[in-house]
Amino acid sequence: MENRTTADAFRTAMSRLGAAVSIVTTDGPAGCHGLTASAVSSVTDAPPTLLACVNRAAGAHDVLRANGVLCVNVLAGRHEALSARFGRRGLTVEERFGDAGWHRLATGAPVLADAAVALDCRIARVVGVGTHSVLFCEVVEIALAPEIGGLIYFNRAYHHLGGVPAHA
Repeated sequence: MENRTTADAFRTAMSRLGAAVSIVTTDGPAGCHGLTASAVSSVTDAPPTLLACVNRAAGAHDVLRANGVLCVNVLAGRHEALSARFGRRGLTVEERFGDAGWHRLATGAPVLADAAVALDCRIARVVGVGTHSVLFCEVVEIALAPEIGGLIYFNRAYHHLGGVPAHA
């Protein structure tokens, strides 16, 4: 096994770590925005907290920070095109959100109507690391779909997990 620690080698290594794909959205005084993210993780369940890593060069970064709220919309396989749209640079808010069904929960951040799960959050803490901000977010409301599926990003490609009934 070759030992390389360059930025390219690190990105290749991380591409081999499969991750759930989410659309992180926000709305508030700074406006409405969103982006595709795969760097989202649980931190603790007491209080329910997750983290999301966002590149500081992303168009949504400053809007997320200024609004102080976000929703992590965990995607299913049927959302692959929507994920690609939110991952594209240069689109307007209207083009990003387009014809997908959206509603709001406690924070007012956009919630994808048919997301596998939506985690509505308030940003509790932000830590800068390299090119990214790590947003620590307290979950204030959760919406679960009755049938779940998954969209995973692995080896620089999308992979679908089949839709199955949710277990309580």
